[in-house]
Order: sequence, then structure tokens, then C-alpha cells
Amino acid sequence: MTLWTTIIFASLAVMALKLVGYLVPASWGDNPVVQRISSMVTIALLASLVIIQTFASDGGVTVDARLLSVILAGVLLAVRAPFIVVVLAAAACAAALRFWGLVP
Repeated sequence: MTLWTTIIFASLAVMALKLVGYLVPASWGDNPVVQRISSMVTIALLASLVIIQTFASDGGVTVDARLLSVILAGVLLAVRAPFIVVVLAAAACAAALRFWGLVP
């Protein structure tokens, strides 16, 4: 299976899933259990994306400036810092660590 075949099949699967969403009755989405599960799935997806982007490199696991930046961002979010401050501080942390050669 080539890359383009995979992309086409994945695109068709996503389109089919979106079309099935129109067939589901709206009353199913009003169920509190469904709403709670869908909010948890969103959080889990975001967390998994952050973990993959933080640790994955060249098909393996690596620890570098990204880890310390994510930790700093988590601390700033815990103390309820504004989001722009969190982003800028994490970027500055990674840049400074790489500039000074403290981490790869």
C-alpha cells in the first residue's frame, strides 16, 4: 500500500464518519453520559498529542528542551497565567536552553 493510497482511504473514512454524524439523532448528543465522554475524549486526545510532540523524535523517545518547556507551561497554567504568557515563556525557555547548550 502506497502513501497516497493510505491518504485516500483515510480521507474516505473521515468523510464517511462525518456523514454518519448527520444520521445520528440529535437527542443522543443531549444525553449527559455522551456529553461527559465526549469532553473526556477531547482532553485525552489533546494530552496524547502533547506527549507525542514532546517525546517523539526520529521514531524513538528523546528528552530535550521540549520536556522542560512543557513542564514550565504546565506550572504556569496551574497558577492560571494568561495563555499568551504561557506560550511565550515556554518558547523562551526552549530557546534559552538550546542557545546555552544545556540540552540538545
